[in-house]
Amino acid sequence: MTLMNKSPHRIRHETRLRLLEVQAVKRITPLMLRVTLAGNQLQGFTSPGYADHIKLFFPKHGGEAVLPILGPEGLAFPNDRPRPEMRDYTPRNHDAALNTLDVDFVLHGDGPASSWAAQAEIGQKIVIGGPRGSMIIPDSFDWYLLAGDETALPAIGRRLEELPATSRAIAVIEVAGREEEQALRTDASAEIVWVHRNGAEPGNNDLLLQAIAQHNLPQGDCYAFVAGESGISKAIRDHLVEQRGFNGEWIKAAGYWLRGVADAHEAH
Repeated sequence: MTLMNKSPHRIRHETRLRLLEVQAVKRITPLMLRVTLAGNQLQGFTSPGYADHIKLFFPKHGGEAVLPILGPEGLAFPNDRPRPEMRDYTPRNHDAALNTLDVDFVLHGDGPASSWAAQAEIGQKIVIGGPRGSMIIPDSFDWYLLAGDETALPAIGRRLEELPATSRAIAVIEVAGREEEQALRTDASAEIVWVHRNGAEPGNNDLLLQAIAQHNLPQGDCYAFVAGESGISKAIRDHLVEQRGFNGEWIKAAGYWLRGVADAHEAH
């Protein structure tokens, strides 16, 4: 198989804003909440990439969601309303037949996203935008490595569900403790390794890196997806390239958050 056949490729989407309504709220684990959004404006929504991101607009101070106007100079918000906070999230599951979209939130106790999710109720409105593009990873690799903390769980869980039965994957996931483990479905031949912090500070430990470093990884061409705290993602990428001989072009290392910066989300 040639490099060209295994090269990820990006698909661009028309930028659209949608005003949606909370249809359901479900606690997945003590610290993970799934909010199901619905509405006629979901028609035409597409998200073919497991690591896609949509932008959510969180109303300030319990205000109502208002659909901004997308113009040539960007987004325009009403002058008499507080400008909403915007954060990126993974579309966990989109059901075109039911016209629903699931988004999973980590309840870490601070920031507009976590605060909104913690009080979300059926019937509430929220605006989403995107995704603006999707990165499509070929199914032609010998195996796949998926690594990250709980903020990467929506993307990792979705990837495992979407991999074909002929694929092989190893997922290494850091969570607070055993109670945060999720039942992840997959048809692929997958090994799932849970790493528990057990009181260690999120983003300030090497637990995920050490778990990967100590793991006996398979031979063959691998595509690695790594996401979580920015510094940890970079350290794991460096380890895979420098110590394990991974092809750097076949690694996606994303900083989903930055230690010490509330709700930071670095470029992907």
